[in-house]
Amino acid sequence: MPLVKVEIFKGKSKKHKEAILEGVHNALVTAFKIPDDDRNQRLYELTTDNFEKRGNKTSNFTLIELTVFRGRSNTAKKLLYSEIASNLSRDPGIEGNDILIILNEQPLENWSTSDGKCATDIDLGFKIDV
Repeated sequence: MPLVKVEIFKGKSKKHKEAILEGVHNALVTAFKIPDDDRNQRLYELTTDNFEKRGNKTSNFTLIELTVFRGRSNTAKKLLYSEIASNLSRDPGIEGNDILIILNEQPLENWSTSDGKCATDIDLGFKIDV
């Protein structure tokens, strides 16, 4: 149940935004083996007044923050980063230099995903230790 937060500069097309969300989701399915219907994604569009970037970044700069359950291997994390970059390069055409990914890992006991129950007490429906 990853929580995805994407921040981009305002003014991109609907197709561009959909491609980002699809590319990140597909990378999570591939690398972290989450179910295909496990989507918790938010995309924020910010003006240049509210979103600063380093000088070597373009107007395609894309900040991706992922909050996930702790437990994935370094191999899975590296695959995730690579898959996101590859997917976004292919569609909508964002170069790797314009992609910043931050992975926040939380222990299961810090999540309640259903009916007010601690995530340690429910069947998540997928493995975390990939």
